[in-house]
Amino acid sequence: MTELEKGPRGLRRGRGARERIVSASQQLFRDQGINCTGMDQLCAAAEVSKRTLYQHFAGKDELIAECLHRFDPDILPEVFDRTDLTPRERLLAVFDAHAPLCPFIQAAVEIPDPGHPARVYARDYKRAFAARLTEAAREAGATDPEHLGEQLALLLDGAAARTRVLNTDVFTTAAAIAAVLIDNAIPATARR
Repeated sequence: MTELEKGPRGLRRGRGARERIVSASQQLFRDQGINCTGMDQLCAAAEVSKRTLYQHFAGKDELIAECLHRFDPDILPEVFDRTDLTPRERLLAVFDAHAPLCPFIQAAVEIPDPGHPARVYARDYKRAFAARLTEAAREAGATDPEHLGEQLALLLDGAAARTRVLNTDVFTTAAAIAAVLIDNAIPATARR
């Protein structure tokens, strides 16, 4: 075995390198940002050589997109797919389950190119997320489910950004606002 086949500690790492790279990337991107995370740092955190990293990913752009794909591929199934909750309860539960730092917002802020694969995926995810909210609003009997879905999506994104900027959790306040929006959008007859 040559030195190039070994990891940074001189040991053959074997299987699992791709998962270690993605896991380390997700952690570093969340903690210090995408642009502030270098490939050398990623390799050290994942305990892989640069050669191994580039065998799995063509570059940082591809790695960023992969991290986003893995973050929430099914758009909060732990909330939207729950049958033990009413549609209204699912709409409110989103505020309990949503990550305080949205990696999709982070990617869109840090990557200026709107055609970058991560930006495209972030945009598609946000649209799909709003569509899931709209569907739950429709099931709850909202008079204008598209409008309510967009309001809640905007509220969630705003709460995620404000949480990050203030370094404090504002989702409880956002959930209280959401309850008012939801109750105003759903006729009393549909809430029963």
